Amino acid sequence: MTTAPFAPFEWMIAWRYLRARRAEGGVSVMTWISLTGITLAVFALIATLSVRSGFRAEFVDTILGSNAHVTVYSSLYVTEAGQSTRAIVDFDRMAEAIRGIGGVTRAAPLIKGQVMANLRSKNAGVEVFGITLENLKTIPRVAGAEERYGDIEQFGAGLAIGSGVARELGATVGDKIKLINPNGVKTAFGVSPRVSAYEIKYIFTAGRYDIDRTRVYLPFAEAQGFFNREGSADEIEVMVTEPEDVDDFGPALLKAGGERALLWTWRDSASAFLRALDVEDNVMFIILSILVLIAAMNIISGLIMLVKNKGRDIGILRTIGLTEGSILRVFFICGAFVGIIGTIAGTILGCVFAIYIDPIFSFVNWVMGGGVWDPSIRGIYNLPAKLEFHDVMSAVGLSLGLSFVVTIFPARRAARMNPVEALRYE
Repeated sequence: MTTAPFAPFEWMIAWRYLRARRAEGGVSVMTWISLTGITLAVFALIATLSVRSGFRAEFVDTILGSNAHVTVYSSLYVTEAGQSTRAIVDFDRMAEAIRGIGGVTRAAPLIKGQVMANLRSKNAGVEVFGITLENLKTIPRVAGAEERYGDIEQFGAGLAIGSGVARELGATVGDKIKLINPNGVKTAFGVSPRVSAYEIKYIFTAGRYDIDRTRVYLPFAEAQGFFNREGSADEIEVMVTEPEDVDDFGPALLKAGGERALLWTWRDSASAFLRALDVEDNVMFIILSILVLIAAMNIISGLIMLVKNKGRDIGILRTIGLTEGSILRVFFICGAFVGIIGTIAGTILGCVFAIYIDPIFSFVNWVMGGGVWDPSIRGIYNLPAKLEFHDVMSAVGLSLGLSFVVTIFPARRAARMNPVEALRYE
């Protein structure tokens, strides 16, 4: 008479072996070590994958929330006066044509330049963006910054600066800072630097250290005069509804921009960093997968010891009629159960870590005396984590798959044990 695989009695025997005391030949220390190892390996894998996803999402979000999704600029051409330039003279027409493209949410003419900012005895190199108030209010990470001071509506009477610039200069809302343009006024004696003072009306924190540390916004008309760009713009800043599909907008943007139009997308500006993240993701997954494999291999040691301790039981079970398949399934259940419990525990720990990463990181930072996270190196201010369903499932699938595979070998050894040899000395 044959029984169906994984019959109730097979589960009952496996459960009795698992809960038996070590003195009775039950679960060994190696099994507990393998259980702990799988738990920690799965926890590390999920924690790493969640931090990786959070870091990428935060990095991309700060890029898309503070910068153009696509920048339209002009190729180099020679003016009637014989000067080489990239200036866009018909920027209003070009911006209007770009706004008419389906999926484009914003097209803002910009003036850009790098200058020196000064307040009292402090100096800082900054990048000035000339922009209108209406367009400034459409930049999510600037107008809707979580940390902001002053009134953005007063931008037309002064300027807006990043919190890093304000910290570097020791400036607050209401202070007047000097902007020094080395390529300023042309005189009979050469080029004289242009120095202008502007009152700070708005301070924002975009969430990216490099942006907050260098970004200054100046009213568009004022920037035209300050950088000698009267009647022109340097580029058109474009935002779209689906930044991930920004390449699909290329043909329409080039057509609207005219024959000299060139494009520079957010992927182009961040491509090196995004590629580095992809490589790091793959390497980390492989390394942590090896850790899961090492932890799962410990199941073999624990199960072999269990099989050795239960040799007499195996002989008796075979004698009373259990098949090799039933013995194999009994010990497979024992090993697989360890992998399942370890995977569940590791998944819970990993998810809890990702959900409560802020207080955990704050505690670690406090224990280490601060300075664990340097935003000037990482680019963002906090360690982010984002739980993704496919990341959790990949960790669970990998752990369970390895646990089930390595369990087969000692279970197969138990199934092939000769009952006569097992009972010879009993």
